[in-house]
Amino acid sequence: MQVRFWGTRGSIAVPGPTTVRFGGNTSCVEMRTAAGELFIFDSGTGIRALGQALLAAGGPVRGHILLSHTHWDHIQGFPFFAPAFVAGNEFTIYAGRDLDRDLESVLAGQMEYTYFPVRLADMGATVHFRDLDEGEYAIGGARVQVQYLNHTSLTMGYRVQADDRVLVYATDTEPHDRTPRPLDRRGQALWPVHEGDRRFVEFIRGADLLITDAQYLAEEFPQKLGWGHSSVEHAVDFAVAAQVRRLALFHHDPGRTDEGVATLLARAQARAARQGGGLEILAAAEGLTLTI
Repeated sequence: MQVRFWGTRGSIAVPGPTTVRFGGNTSCVEMRTAAGELFIFDSGTGIRALGQALLAAGGPVRGHILLSHTHWDHIQGFPFFAPAFVAGNEFTIYAGRDLDRDLESVLAGQMEYTYFPVRLADMGATVHFRDLDEGEYAIGGARVQVQYLNHTSLTMGYRVQADDRVLVYATDTEPHDRTPRPLDRRGQALWPVHEGDRRFVEFIRGADLLITDAQYLAEEFPQKLGWGHSSVEHAVDFAVAAQVRRLALFHHDPGRTDEGVATLLARAQARAARQGGGLEILAAAEGLTLTI
């Protein structure tokens, strides 16, 4: 698998001199299998540059867009995704099954004339919509397991197995046990204790790469309870408990500068080192490409 980050920020895009290193665009991650199958996780503002790169590569563009959920920072780039306007291109968009509105209606809503000059129906590409429940699916030659996450709206995490590798994309999720635990004398965190957190650990278990929400520091977390996001301490402890090989800290807070993200990363690496196990940790950055 080849993975590239096009948008790493949460909540709102924040381009500028203080976000150059890790990026200011909202969530969008590209994945390619060895067979060349295209997967796109979320369509935040980062998908605009991805679309330009896909057009520049030439040829028909076909792929799968897996949305974690439909909050604006995860869909607001879709109206600017140029390949969707080109006849002959084809995309299937997936998201959790919402009982109130279907996925097509949600995406069409943000492209009503009140908000945008071009309607979803005017896009030239063939676009399919598929609602998902928890379970396992065959998508583009990959095996995709879907699990509900703990957010303020219906949100899905994706575990993708292809080429004998496992990628987990699980952003915008809040731990059920809301207090990060201090490490014991052996350097181990007492995790997990809540059934919901144990279930999440099993979902991410053994992943070659986990891309997950690490928006807050432990001291910030108590003021953000109920917002549907995680602390970096939770992210590290869950990854260690699940024996994840590589952890990408994601959904950076819009108020956190490059220096702040680097500090958060250093704290995460130090916490993981105390627990042992060899977990590799990086902070997701726009333009970063990983091979797994």
